[in-house]
Amino acid sequence: MDLLQLLSWACIVFTVGMFSTGLTDLKKMRESKNADNIQFLPFLTTCLNNLGWLYYGILKNDQTIVLVNIIGALLQILYIIVYLHYTKQKRLMMVQTLAAGMVLTCGWFYFTTFLPEGDTRLSQLGLTCSVFTVSMYLSPLTDLVHIVRSGDVQCLSFPLTVATFFTSTSWVLYGLQLNDSYIVVPNTPGIFTSLIRFYLFWRFAAVNQSSPSFKSMQI
Repeated sequence: MDLLQLLSWACIVFTVGMFSTGLTDLKKMRESKNADNIQFLPFLTTCLNNLGWLYYGILKNDQTIVLVNIIGALLQILYIIVYLHYTKQKRLMMVQTLAAGMVLTCGWFYFTTFLPEGDTRLSQLGLTCSVFTVSMYLSPLTDLVHIVRSGDVQCLSFPLTVATFFTSTSWVLYGLQLNDSYIVVPNTPGIFTSLIRFYLFWRFAAVNQSSPSFKSMQI
């Protein structure tokens, strides 16, 4: 097994494992029969992210990217359906879901109609997906600032932090092997944000003795 194939399997295993952490939220919703204290937008934005990268993988003919994002999109759709079933704010969540669907449809129409096939379409799609992924990784930074001030890390998930670190690292190494900056660049912030979280767990371990609770994300 060569290095690229090994990294491919690492990307698949770690990424699917990270996406599967949402099963904990799914279990909570089924047991409590409600979606209280569960965030909806991470499911929705991660699904959009998966579908964007799925299209990128299809255009690039990269089976690793395609497989990972098919599984990821299906899991996010499952989480969304369960959330919509149990939430008390069905109308608001349906509006958000329809808005996301419209954004996805407009994006697909733009890339397939106004951009020529080949490198131009692939590069523009890669740039768009990269920007979206980076924004998802950086969005929790405001929460980290609050944690630094309060010294309370209970709102962070240690298993999810570990999964994010290994997932981001494997994709960066995979992208370097392919010389694909659209894979390397958006996953690099995931490494840095995970390292910050590891530091916070270590820094405030004495302050917070209870085990960290699960919090679903996007990455």
